[in-house]
Amino acid sequence: MSERTGLPGEGLAKGLAVTLRTMTRRAHTQQYPDVAPELPPRSRGVIALLEENCTVCMLCARECPDWCIYIDSHKEEVAMPGAARPRQRNVLDRFDIDFSLCMYCGICVEVCPFDALYWSPEFEYAEYDIRDLLHDKTRLGQWVATVPPPPAHDPNGEPSKEEATAARKAAAPATAGQRGAGPEVRIRRPARRPPAGPGSAGNPEASGGREST
Repeated sequence: MSERTGLPGEGLAKGLAVTLRTMTRRAHTQQYPDVAPELPPRSRGVIALLEENCTVCMLCARECPDWCIYIDSHKEEVAMPGAARPRQRNVLDRFDIDFSLCMYCGICVEVCPFDALYWSPEFEYAEYDIRDLLHDKTRLGQWVATVPPPPAHDPNGEPSKEEATAARKAAAPATAGQRGAGPEVRIRRPARRPPAGPGSAGNPEASGGREST
């Protein structure tokens, strides 16, 4: 049994009908680069480094699935006033990100415990030479100026740190007043139980009044 085929030129007629419908509509194409695109605030463009927040904990380099973060550092002694001996701190010597290998997963930004890495919406950093996609700490630090400010706090969400701190300070005097307003309550420890009677375990009289030596 042969399959049923359409009329000759039916597909061409349907395609032309779609073309005619779309020709009368207004185009919504953004004329890039003449018109800058409106990117969402959490766009993943390039990674910025705030060097003074980096403690060389190496979490970003360990968690990177592409191994495109390279970090070198050295230790130096810092004299602390009142301390018996000087302390040591890590000094960042090298922090490079190879964006030719980066897959923009954002794991390094998420695992940084000291907020040293940020997402910047800037994406226009294409290069003619692939070796120029290796950004050092100086170039990564220049992207910090393009990082947008954090979004405003959602009033329907969890309270911010400032609101939580103010609420604790306001509740502290009231709690202290409630504790001092009532009478003083003393807790009495229960008296010790009397020693066991004759015939019970642990009583020397149960074994004829003799104690083992």
